[in-house]
Amino acid sequence: MKRKIGAVIVLLSCSLLFLSSAYADVRIGILAKNGSAAVMKKWAATGDYLTEKIGEPVEIVPLDFDKVMPAVEANEVDFFLVNSSMFITMQVKFAATPVATMINSRQGEALKSFGGVVIASAYNDSINSFEDLKGKKFAAVMQNSFGGWQMAYKEFIDRGIDPFQDFASLVFSGTHDNVVFAVQNEEVDAGTVRTDTLERMVASGAIVMEDFKVIEAKSDGDFPFLCSTTLYPEWPLAKVAATDDALSVKIVSALKELKEGDKAAQAAKIIGWTDPLDYSGVQSLQQSLKVGAYAE
Repeated sequence: MKRKIGAVIVLLSCSLLFLSSAYADVRIGILAKNGSAAVMKKWAATGDYLTEKIGEPVEIVPLDFDKVMPAVEANEVDFFLVNSSMFITMQVKFAATPVATMINSRQGEALKSFGGVVIASAYNDSINSFEDLKGKKFAAVMQNSFGGWQMAYKEFIDRGIDPFQDFASLVFSGTHDNVVFAVQNEEVDAGTVRTDTLERMVASGAIVMEDFKVIEAKSDGDFPFLCSTTLYPEWPLAKVAATDDALSVKIVSALKELKEGDKAAQAAKIIGWTDPLDYSGVQSLQQSLKVGAYAE
């Protein structure tokens, strides 16, 4: 009798474990660069879409910049969507793996890459090149913002310009829009933001393009936005090391089926998803700047 009872207990335990696993939420952490509410507005529909597609609850988890690394390290999320530089940090430190790359939608354009743009007031005749930034007040988004700082930082270092030594001041304004307004209001002489920021703010009526000029503008094939830096691949969706490969296949398959006109794509302002691009150039940037995974 004791043997039968023991067997029943084992079976019940296994059944409960299976049910717990089957109905545990799949958690996707997303960098909350503009706050948690903005993440949910953009990505909640993707959570609903994936829930329906894979037959398991999918939860969207907004993550502030300083919360990404702890969440990945502790396996508090199964997947995460962050800027390309932050992904490299997670890959090097915690063996995260890219599973898809986001195809962004900006001003009606499908984009798999992005860059940084360095701007100054159109009425400031003293700044027309990177060299002219020496001795000037400069604004960027955050030190770990890829498009809003690190890309421009790499361009400066490649020219022999050390922003921390050569600029009169270097401030981090927290958001891309704040940087643009700081330049507009002459709180700083120049600044850098992600490509498409200016065009987006013009389209919304927040600024007038004629008030700004781009410093050392680059032309890169069919890329449609003002740019001052090398282009790098768009944000990857990555899985943490502990995430089951079979679950990853289900998630990626569902994302690749997403159509541009679907509610989830419209809310996220994306075209869809593709196979992960090559992020080795991002890793080289980190190594060169000694940031992210290579910070000393």
